[in-house]
Amino acid sequence: MSVTSVPAAALSAAPADSLAPKAKSAAPLEEAITRSQAFLLSEQKPEGYWVGELMVDVTLVADMVAFYHWWGKIDREWERKAVNHMFGKQLPDGGWNIYPNGPAEVNATIKAYLALKLCGVAVTDPRMLKAREMADALGGVPRMNTFSKLYLALLGLVKWGHVPTIPCEVLLIGKWFHVNFWEMSNWSRAMLIPLAIINHFRPTRPLQNGVNLDELFPNGKLELDEALRPRYFDFSIRNMFLWLDRLHKLAEWFSRKGFHPFRQTALKRAETWMLDRFEGSDGLAAIFPAMLNALIALIALGYPDDHPQVIRAHRELLKLMHIEPDSVRIEPCFSPVWDTAIVQICLRESGVPHDHPKIKKAGTWLMDKEIRFRGDWIHKNPANVEASGWVFEFANKWNPDVDDTAMVILALRQVPTDDRRRRDECCARAIKWMMTFQCRDGGWAAFDKDCTKSILEKVPFADHNAMLDPECADITARILELLGYEGWDVRHPQIVDAIDYVRRQQEPDGSWYGRWGVNYIYGTWQVLRGMKALQLDMQEPWLQRGAEWLRQVQRPDGGWGERCNTYDDPVFKAQGPSTPSQTAWAIMGLCAMGDAHDPGLQRGIEWLVKNQNEDGSWTEDEITGTGFPKVFYLKYDMYRNSWPLLALSTYRKLLRGGAAGDGNV
Repeated sequence: MSVTSVPAAALSAAPADSLAPKAKSAAPLEEAITRSQAFLLSEQKPEGYWVGELMVDVTLVADMVAFYHWWGKIDREWERKAVNHMFGKQLPDGGWNIYPNGPAEVNATIKAYLALKLCGVAVTDPRMLKAREMADALGGVPRMNTFSKLYLALLGLVKWGHVPTIPCEVLLIGKWFHVNFWEMSNWSRAMLIPLAIINHFRPTRPLQNGVNLDELFPNGKLELDEALRPRYFDFSIRNMFLWLDRLHKLAEWFSRKGFHPFRQTALKRAETWMLDRFEGSDGLAAIFPAMLNALIALIALGYPDDHPQVIRAHRELLKLMHIEPDSVRIEPCFSPVWDTAIVQICLRESGVPHDHPKIKKAGTWLMDKEIRFRGDWIHKNPANVEASGWVFEFANKWNPDVDDTAMVILALRQVPTDDRRRRDECCARAIKWMMTFQCRDGGWAAFDKDCTKSILEKVPFADHNAMLDPECADITARILELLGYEGWDVRHPQIVDAIDYVRRQQEPDGSWYGRWGVNYIYGTWQVLRGMKALQLDMQEPWLQRGAEWLRQVQRPDGGWGERCNTYDDPVFKAQGPSTPSQTAWAIMGLCAMGDAHDPGLQRGIEWLVKNQNEDGSWTEDEITGTGFPKVFYLKYDMYRNSWPLLALSTYRKLLRGGAAGDGNV
C-alpha cells in the first residue's frame, strides 16, 4: 500500500478547524489519517482540552431517582426523562444489563425496576411485569450487592441488619495493623467513609407512596438474614468476618445508646476526612458513587439543605447529568486529562506539527493540571519524592494516578510549548514520582503501591469487586513504553523487574489480561507496544506468542472485537463484533512486530479505513473501557476516534521505516 506524506507546513498553516480531507485520488490510508486529524482538531474545547462522554448503564440514573425520593425533592419533569432513559435501555427479556449486548444483571435490573415504581409507572405495565419476572429469575433483592442494599435500607425497603456494618472506627486503626483503612483501594476509601457515616445514623426515610419490593424476595426475606449469618465450626476467613460483623452490629447498638467510647471521635474523624477531600476536587474523589454517598452523609450529619457544602455537593452531581428534552443520563465522572493526553499523542504521531496552535494549547493545559500536592498516596508510598502526577478528571488533587501520569508524559514529551524548560522539568519530576510507585513484584497499579492484601476481599461489604488496586500488565507496559522512548537502559533494575513481572503475567495462549480496557486485546497490545519501545528483540518466543494470539483471534471481516464477558469467563476471549478501538489496539500490537506486510495487519488497516465515517469519525456501539471488572464498565466515547488515528499513524511509520513514539522534541 503506497502512502503520500502530509506536508508539515500545510498542517501548520491551515486554520485550526479546517483541515479539509485530501482529494479522492489520494491513498486511502493518507485520506483516512487526514480526515481523522481534522475531526479531532475540531473537537477540541476552547480551553485547550478534549473530553468525550463516559457512557454507562442505567444504575446512576436509578440511584438518583431513589436519592431524590429519600431527600424529598421530586421533580416530575426530570423523572419523566429518567423513565424514558431507563425504558430505552431495557432488554427484551425485561432486565437491564451493565454493558451493551450483555445479559440482564441483578443490581441494574432491580435498581431500574424500583426507580420506575418510584416514578409512578404502574406495576401492571407489561414492561414492569417483564422486569419483575427477570428480577425474580436473577434471585431478587437477596442477590444484590452491599452498596445496592444500603440504598434500599435508606428507603426502609430492607432492614439495616441486612446490610454489612461499615464502622467509622476503621479510620482509627493504625497502619501498623495488617488490615487497615489505607490498605483499601483509593476509590473504596472514598465510597466507604461517607457510607460509614450513613451507617451510624441509619437515616431511614420510609416511602410515603406505598412503594415496596416485597415481590422481589423469591425465597422470603429470611434469605437476607442467611447471607450475613456466620456458621459454627466454619474456620474460613469469610466466616471470621461474618462473626466480626455480628460484633460490629452489637457495638452499633451500644453506640446508639451512648455506650461506644470511640464512636464520636471516629465519626468526627470521618466527617473531617470527607470535608477535607471536597477541597481541590469536583466532589468527593470526583466520582459519582462517592459524591452521592457524601451528599447523603452530609444530610445525615444534620447539614441543612441550604448549607454551602450540601449545595456544593449536589451541584457537582448535577454537572454529571446530560439533560435532553426527553431523557437524562449521567456520567460517572469526567475524563479530560486522559482524553487530552491520548488525542495529543495521536495527533502528533499522525504528523500534526508540534507548533500547531491547538497542540501547543493542549500542552499548556496539561501542564497546568499537574498536581504538586502530597495527597492520599503518601500513606502507601512515603517515598521522599517531589509531589507530581495527574488525575483523570478536571480536579481531584488528593488522588493523582500512575496511568494518567504516564499517558500525560507520553503526550508532553512531544510538545515543547513556548516554555521548553517548564515542560522538561514537569516531565522529569513526574517520572521520578511515578517510578516510586513500582510494587514489590515489579509491576505498577493505578493509584497506590502494593494495595494487594487479598484478605480485604473477604469482608462482607467487599462484594463490589474493587477493594484492591492490584498491579497490572497494561499499566506496567505503558510505563515501560514511556521509559523506552526516554532512553532508559533495559538493564536498569526497575526495568528488569518490570519486564519479569510482565512475562509472568502472560497467559498460556500468549495473551495478556487487560485491567483497564476490554480486555485481552487491550493488555496484549500494550505489552507488545511497550516491549517494542524498549527495543527488545521482538523475535523472542514469548513476544511472538503474543502477536500470534492477535493474528489467531482476528475476525473474518478483518477487525478485532471483545466483550466484557471475558472478565466473567476467559472462554469468551476476543469474541465480539469488530470495534474501531479494539481493532486499533490489535493493529498497534502487530505493528510492534515490525512486519508491515503481515496479511492480518493489512486487513486490519483496511477494516479501519473502510469503516471510517465521512466526517473522519468512527462508530462504536460496544463498551471497551473497564471500571470495575464484573461490576461496572465505561464506554469512552473518545476511544472510537483517537485510537484508530494512532493505529493508522503507527502503521504509516512502519511503512516508512520509522517507529512509534520517536517524535520527542
